[in-house]
Amino acid sequence: MSLYRNAIANWTVVPWRVRSGIERWVESSARQRLPALYRLLHCGRTANPVRPVTFGPKHHFFGYYDKTPWNASGSLLLAHEAAFNDRPPSADDPVIVGVVRLQEECRFEPLATVAAWNWQQGSMLQWHPTDSESVFVHNDCRAGRFVGIVRDTSARELRVYERPLYAIAPDGRSAYSLNFARLQRHRPGYGYLGAEDEFEQVLAPERDGIFHVDLHSGRSTLIVSLAQLAAFEPRSEMADRHHWVNHIQVSRGGRRIAFFHLWRSGGGGWSVRLFAANADGSGLKCEVDSGVVSHYDWLDDNRLLVWADAAARGGRFLLVDCDTGDRRIVGEGELFEDGHCSFSPDCRWILNDTYPDRFDMRTLMLYRFPGGPRIDIARLHSPKSRWWGEVRCDLHPRWDRSGRSVCIDSVHDGTRQMYVVDVGAMVR
Repeated sequence: MSLYRNAIANWTVVPWRVRSGIERWVESSARQRLPALYRLLHCGRTANPVRPVTFGPKHHFFGYYDKTPWNASGSLLLAHEAAFNDRPPSADDPVIVGVVRLQEECRFEPLATVAAWNWQQGSMLQWHPTDSESVFVHNDCRAGRFVGIVRDTSARELRVYERPLYAIAPDGRSAYSLNFARLQRHRPGYGYLGAEDEFEQVLAPERDGIFHVDLHSGRSTLIVSLAQLAAFEPRSEMADRHHWVNHIQVSRGGRRIAFFHLWRSGGGGWSVRLFAANADGSGLKCEVDSGVVSHYDWLDDNRLLVWADAAARGGRFLLVDCDTGDRRIVGEGELFEDGHCSFSPDCRWILNDTYPDRFDMRTLMLYRFPGGPRIDIARLHSPKSRWWGEVRCDLHPRWDRSGRSVCIDSVHDGTRQMYVVDVGAMVR
């Protein structure tokens, strides 16, 4: 937490009305008219570290926080370009995928038009591990089916897979897929429109779930079924509910995968558990089933950092050991909000953000792992009156490959754009 926030909270001798007035002035007039002072109060520095790398009038974004947009040399950023920014995409709305050429005045170069995307995760843009300099992957919708595409930076299409790709193993030999049509029905904004869910009427299909895709042969194999998950240590509330999966992530060495198992709950919401399994789907284990489970990241092949309930104490970041079941709180007193967490390449730092606070401000931060301190990088305006629900623009911060720069998506300048922050001096 910033020194300013701590000071405001600890001014107990100052009447609440005065403290509240000072805070409102800082978060409105000072932010708009005295930005250097605002940054000094919140982050301890006057310079603005947040640099735009895409520009309007069209809108640009990368997607989720668990993949890096930088290629191997750091000269290119993968990006989407959209003509609108104020509504969810329909099945007839295409998006452009391309690269930002950082060494050519941040020129955006379009490479393909695709029809399978959303605001949260885009078309699952990601560099291919076997050639992360010039080959990348994205999803598309063709002839009423979602597919995975491999393309190079000259725009050549190199391969089409029969299933859309969610996550790729570090060795580039395999990937993981799920039913994006089912995901869209139950969690709009994360799946795709344009294809039918053949198991729409089935609560927990035996032939749907997580698929392993052999990237050499193209063959896909169901490794964890929804029926299997629904029958795994079931709760009574799961009965007669639709089930689905989301947020597959491969561990750093490729030995395991983690993912969310979700099912419909009362009132139109959903419940969630975090599972881990071996890369082939064996060794399935529910790692967190606390009622509160959100964003996570792998520290290595065994340990996960996850925002979850900590022994009925409310949400905390927990470090969960998949081998021993041990868990401990990370960032007690400093990381007290759910955010999109990820470890730096050297695992010495946690990158994180927040959702908009009561002033519609998101905070971008670093946390030295395992014991702190927390460093606030920036606070960025994200008005929920314009961007919330499916069209919200989470910062989704991601590391570059060196661990010295961070990329975010943001709407603080009025359009959805991508920004880069140099954090090299902060993580020394």
